[in-house]
Amino acid sequence: MQETIDPDLALFAHVVTAGSIAAAARRIGLSAPMVSRRLSRLEARLGVALIRRTTRRLELTAQGEVFYRDVREILAAIEQAEARLAGVARIPAGPLKVSAPTSFGRLHVAPALKPFLVRHPRVALTLELSDAYVDLLAERVDLAVRITAELPAGVEAERLATSRRVLCAAPGYLVEHGAPAGVGELRRHRLLMPGEQQAWRLAMDGREVVVAGESVVRTNSSEVVRELTLAGVGISLRSLWDVSRELAAGRLVRVLPEVEGSLDVGVYAVRPRAAFTPPAVEAFVAHLRETLGPTPPWEN
Repeated sequence: MQETIDPDLALFAHVVTAGSIAAAARRIGLSAPMVSRRLSRLEARLGVALIRRTTRRLELTAQGEVFYRDVREILAAIEQAEARLAGVARIPAGPLKVSAPTSFGRLHVAPALKPFLVRHPRVALTLELSDAYVDLLAERVDLAVRITAELPAGVEAERLATSRRVLCAAPGYLVEHGAPAGVGELRRHRLLMPGEQQAWRLAMDGREVVVAGESVVRTNSSEVVRELTLAGVGISLRSLWDVSRELAAGRLVRVLPEVEGSLDVGVYAVRPRAAFTPPAVEAFVAHLRETLGPTPPWEN
C-alpha cells in the first residue's frame, strides 16, 4: 500500500523499524545489497546522510530522525486515506514497540498482555522495560507507559490512573525502632530513597510537606529500595501499585497513614505527537485503559 507513493520512502521506514538492513530485506523480500543500494540512492537524492551504519546496529543521524518522523506521518496518513476510500476498517496490525518502567511493566503490563494478543493477533508486539528516560523518537518507541508528575512537550498523553504513594516499613523495623509519631520525626529514622532523591514531597491535610533526608543505602534501583524495606532496613515511600499486596499480607505496614506522596503523580500512556495514530497504538492504549480503570487493581 505504502509503496504506491515512493518505494524508497517506504523502504527507509522499513529499515528504521526493522533496525537493520538485513532484517528489513527479509521483511520486504529483497536482497540486503539491493536495500543498501536503494537507501544510498535516497540519501544521494536528498543530499544528506540519514543513517550511520555501525557494526552492531543502524543509528539515525539528526537529519534522519527528523526525516523519519515526517516519513512515518506521511505514510500513515496515506494508509489512512486509502483505507477510508476503500471503506476498510482500521484493523490493528504490524509492529508495536511499547516501553514501560521495569517494576510496573513486570507487575501490571506483562500479566495483561495475553488478552491483547488474543484480541489483536496481527500486532507484532515488542515490550521493553527500563527505568531510564526513553527518547521515544530516538528509540523508535510507539507508546510508553510513564509514571510522572510532569510530561515533556511534543507528546500526546492520556492519564490512566493516579499513582498513590504511601510511607511504609516492615513490622520488624517498627518493633526495633518504633513508629514516628509525626512527619517531623521521620528525619530521625532510617530512610530509604532511590537514585539521587534526597527529599520526599508529602501531602498532609491539603498542604505539601517536604521531608529532606539521606538514604541509609545508596542505590539507583527502586526495586532494591523495595527489597530493603521488606527486609526491615528502613522506611520508604512506595507506590501502591508496587506494595499493595505486601500491605494486604502484613509484610509491610503503613507509616503515618494520614500522609501520602503528592497526588500529582500519575500513570500515563505517552506517544509521539503526530497527525495520525496507528490503530495498534490506539488498541493498546484502550487495553491499558480497560486494564487499569476506572479503579486501578492496586486500589482494591
